[in-house]
Amino acid sequence: MPLSAPSPAPTAPRIGVRQPMPGVVYPDAATLQRYVDAGALGHETLPGVFRATAAAHGDRLALAGPERRMTYRELDRVTDRLAAALLREGLAPLDRVVFQLGNCPELVFCWLACLKAGLIPICTLAAHREREIGYLAQLAEAKLHLVQGDDPKFDDIGFARRMQTQVPTLRRILQARGRSQDGVLHVHALIDSVGDEEARQRLAQVELDPFQVAVFQLSGGTTGVPKIIPRMHNDYVCNMQAVARWMGYRPGEVLFMPLPMVHNLNMGCFFGPFLLTGGTVTIAPDLRPESLIALIAQEKPQWLVVMGPILARLETAISSGALDFSGIRGVVTPSGVVKLRQLLGGAPVYTIFGMTEGVIMLTREGDPPEVLDHTNGRPVHPLDEVRILVPGTETDVAPGEAGEPAFRGPYTLHGYYKAEERNREAFTRDGHYRSGDLMVEQRIGGRSHYVFKGRLKDVISRGGEKVNADEVEEAVCAHPAVASCAVIGMPDPVFDERVCVFVLLREGRAAPTVAELGAFLQDYGMAKYKWPERVETVDAFPTTHSGKTSKPALRELLMQRLQSH
Repeated sequence: MPLSAPSPAPTAPRIGVRQPMPGVVYPDAATLQRYVDAGALGHETLPGVFRATAAAHGDRLALAGPERRMTYRELDRVTDRLAAALLREGLAPLDRVVFQLGNCPELVFCWLACLKAGLIPICTLAAHREREIGYLAQLAEAKLHLVQGDDPKFDDIGFARRMQTQVPTLRRILQARGRSQDGVLHVHALIDSVGDEEARQRLAQVELDPFQVAVFQLSGGTTGVPKIIPRMHNDYVCNMQAVARWMGYRPGEVLFMPLPMVHNLNMGCFFGPFLLTGGTVTIAPDLRPESLIALIAQEKPQWLVVMGPILARLETAISSGALDFSGIRGVVTPSGVVKLRQLLGGAPVYTIFGMTEGVIMLTREGDPPEVLDHTNGRPVHPLDEVRILVPGTETDVAPGEAGEPAFRGPYTLHGYYKAEERNREAFTRDGHYRSGDLMVEQRIGGRSHYVFKGRLKDVISRGGEKVNADEVEEAVCAHPAVASCAVIGMPDPVFDERVCVFVLLREGRAAPTVAELGAFLQDYGMAKYKWPERVETVDAFPTTHSGKTSKPALRELLMQRLQSH
């Protein structure tokens, strides 16, 4: 009997992108090999990991809120059908889709459907207008414009039609909700138009590349139009899974994070990791206090993400005991951890620092009190690297000194999209990304932890003394009347600049006068030259493209108010 031929040796999975996109900066082969060998970057795609979660937790609740409750099995089916319908409409893998809508179940449907179809979401904000949408859609050559369709304050479909006249590649408009309009695709009609079997067959023909772009996120710059940040499938998987492990997210736990889901903060650290873990993501229909309070009372989340504007809407209900936080496993906030813990009756509160470009730092359960109360923790992945540099140089600062942090790691970008000049400025010679922040490294318990000290340019020069805005903001936010604040420089002929603070007040509280705030900061222990010399109130802070408080817009508002007096 003749011997059979030996079976061929298995081929090692390819490392590196198969079809490079023009304008995208990919990691070099040696860097990729190092991260793959270390187990940081694998051959998983976001849809692949989500499908595994859906298979393991099919009957668990994936989405919850007053508008819709949906299990993982249902979400997997619906997004399969929507993905197949988008492909049937003529879209193809690597086509770009402008996302311009607020939080709603349909946003999650479209996000997952685009990932499954190989389409690339461009994560713009509902508040963006001609300047931002036109620039970003033109730069990325977007093919589809996704809008909400039922915004009572803005005709987004009419706006999308105008954008089609300015951006030739924007061939189609997709509305997520509302009454169908002529010539516009509708999310629910597309879902209903494809059966499960047809969807499976069509998606089986889509080859997803783990080393390819999954999402176009946006930079959080304070001036100019945002830059596009390519996030690859496997680096976003690495990011989300690292956060989930670090914080200990568990299947069946419930998340309350009402800020925009298109932000990298929410996508990369909260709703994304929850959907890869088997948790429940709550979706608030709006940000009215009664809506948020009702959602928390109904769904009883174990994890909350709370920042100034959200806290201001919830504080009365928290203080009155109307909300029960006895089952809370963690509350995440960027600052003010001690004050928030006291407000929540001792609930565990953790601090986050992160950037859309990459590295995420968090405190977590088990950290020493000094770490929890006074630092932003440390990076969530063991291969994240941090250097603290003398600003404007590639020289490391002396231990304990403040400097500009520069980051490198498996999920930190290697270059902005189609931005060669910016990329030359943004990276050190050894490939670390310069953040533009100020940070201090502290050794506590034999480990490096990091303290965010503000932005390099977020400094007020008062008579030759430098006042760090972030330091003053932390102090002012400790005042019992202040829910949140933003500090800016106010022009002055003598001192060059004086300190002005814009405050968002707690419900039922009056703004402190300059003298009252000075007395408070004296007791707080802050040097007098740092005290605000003007107090202004606002109902809401103007925001940048990424949802952060816009200091330039506040400076414009201050000048208007000064000129009107």
